[in-house]
Order: sequence, then structure tokens, then C-alpha cells
Amino acid sequence: MEDLSLHVLDVVDNCIAAGASRVQVEVCEDARSDRLTIRVADNGRGMSRRDLRRAMDPLFTTKAGKTVGLGLSLFAQAARESGGGMEVESRPGCGTAVQAVFGLSHVDRKPLGDLERTMRLLRASHPEIEFEYKHTVGDEEDKHETQA
Repeated sequence: MEDLSLHVLDVVDNCIAAGASRVQVEVCEDARSDRLTIRVADNGRGMSRRDLRRAMDPLFTTKAGKTVGLGLSLFAQAARESGGGMEVESRPGCGTAVQAVFGLSHVDRKPLGDLERTMRLLRASHPEIEFEYKHTVGDEEDKHETQA
């Protein structure tokens, strides 16, 4: 994927497929620690421990009709290529949270892309879902949008 907003779009698609009614997307750019953190959390059905262990395996998917699940594995790879990493937390019935950390100034970090536009597209496509988007740069909260 060309930019990180497309990875976020893919993760949010997973949230929607998991029956989420609320999705939170948080982006934090911290120049002091040279980190870009992207966190996507939902209140969907969550994953079993077994599925969680396999979630970043590109040959694993729970989506009917698909034979591979590249989304999380490619997102994790993008994070690792910039000196970061990714964690996924999930509990059945409680939802899932995906957090990817990137080296903010790392030469191999993909551009963030137009995440604000991506969020507008998601809101327009899924008015039944409450999306929250927050983008913080340093100590300043740059953007914060919520839709019920």
C-alpha cells in the first residue's frame, strides 16, 4: 500500500466486518520520541486467543470467500520497516485494538496520506457506525472529529 491511510482503511474494514458500532482512530506524531503511533480500536466481537495468535499471519483470514489475510501482516511489515512494530489486543465480545508504531523520521516510513479524507469516506459509507478520529502532533491536538 502506498500510504498509511490505506492500511487504516483496511483495519477499519476489519472492524466493520467484526460488527463494530464504534471505531476510534488515533494518530500521534511525537517528534521528541521520533514516533508516529496509529491506533485503531473497536467494540466489535473481538477475536479468540487462537485467532489472535494467527492474526498477522498472511495465510490466515476469517473472512468468507478469502484465502489470505494480508492486511494486518502488511501493516505490521510497514511498521517494522521504519524501526517500529505492531501489537494487537482483542477479547471475544469486547472488541479489538491495533496499535502500530513507526519511526517518525525514518527514511522507510510510508507517508501518512490523507487520513482525514479516508475518515470522511468511512463516515459517508457507514453512517450507522460512530467514528472518532483524533490526530495529535506533539502536545497539540490537531484534529478531533466524532460522529454518532
